[in-house]
Amino acid sequence: MDAARYEHILRARKAELENRLSRIEQDFTAPRNPDDDDRAVERNNDEVLEELGEAGEKELVAIDAALARIGAGTFGTCAKCGRPIAEGRLDAVPHTPLCQTCAGQV
Repeated sequence: MDAARYEHILRARKAELENRLSRIEQDFTAPRNPDDDDRAVERNNDEVLEELGEAGEKELVAIDAALARIGAGTFGTCAKCGRPIAEGRLDAVPHTPLCQTCAGQV
């Protein structure tokens, strides 16, 4: 397993998420439309953006934890059972701390 390749992938995803979260925050602070109908649409959009922001923040936490595992030399090892995590799983979810078997038990 090439930890450096996954580190590059994780850092790129982290930068992408930070950029997206910054844009979401800017949208929340933008002036609101005085029209009642438009404000209702904006409120619905805000709810979606808030959910996207929360999901992005959770993923950032997971990415930071994965980067810490790379630094500690434990990346690619299941945090629960200690077995290697399959590269196919890491390719799909590079920040995962669990092998497929343990993830299925959660």
